[in-house]
Amino acid sequence: MLIVGLGNPGLTYKSTRHNIGFMVIDELVRRQNAQKLSSSSFDGELFKFSNHFLLKPLTFMNLSGNSIVAVKKFYKIEEVVVIHDDLDLPFGTLRFKHGGGHGGHNGLRSTDERISKEYTRVRMGIGKPEHKGEVSSYVLSDFNSHEQTHIRDWITHTSEAVEFLLQNSLEDTSSKYTIKKFQLK
Repeated sequence: MLIVGLGNPGLTYKSTRHNIGFMVIDELVRRQNAQKLSSSSFDGELFKFSNHFLLKPLTFMNLSGNSIVAVKKFYKIEEVVVIHDDLDLPFGTLRFKHGGGHGGHNGLRSTDERISKEYTRVRMGIGKPEHKGEVSSYVLSDFNSHEQTHIRDWITHTSEAVEFLLQNSLEDTSSKYTIKKFQLK
C-alpha cells in the first residue's frame, strides 16, 4: 500500500492547515520506524516499512499527482491512501471514503488526473474561513493556538486509523475511527 500525505514543501508551510497530511506521514514514519528510501526520481520524501510505502510529495500541492504516479508505477502498487486537509469538514473531524470528487482541492485534483479517482481518502477537517475569498490564505496559515492544543491527539488518532486500515477494511476503519463532531474545549 502507498500512503500519501498531501502538503507543501519548505519551512514556510510546515505548520499550515494544508500540511496536515505531511504531519500524519511524519508521525507514521516515527511510529513505524520507517526506512527512508532514495527518492530523487519521485519528487518526494519516500519511506518504507513492511510492504508499505509512505510518501510526502515535494512538488507543491498542485502537482502532487506527479510524485504519486511515479512511486505507484515504479513499485507496481495497486492500493493508494491519500491523507489530506478538507475545508468541507469542521476542524478535528476525521472521515474516510473511497473515490469521489476533489472538491476544489488542488492536491486531489492532481492525484485524480494522474492515477484516477479510485483511491482511499483520509479526510481531515480543517474548517472554513469566514469568507470564500480567504480560502488560499486560510489553508496556508498555521492552526490557531486553540486548535494547536488538539493537533497532537488528532494526528495520533489518524495515524492509528491508518495503521488499522493496513490490516482491516475501509468500512471497519471508518466505523472505529471516524470523528464526526470534534469538540474544542
